Amino acid sequence: MPVPPAEHAEAALQRMRAHPLGKRAAVVGIVKEEHPGMVVARTGIGGRRVVDMLVAEQLPRIC
Repeated sequence: MPVPPAEHAEAALQRMRAHPLGKRAAVVGIVKEEHPGMVVARTGIGGRRVVDMLVAEQLPRIC
């Protein structure tokens, strides 16, 4: 699914939540210009860390 611009996020969520399979849809991240080509996660204690690319099989993971 394409990423909608920030100003359309709430409308996109409303449309997804209107479908039975999207009732728990939520924003899970934002795109910023600060770190191009990188995924930076905020830790539970407020720090930040780079989420490394997988080197083996590209399987889903929980960070």
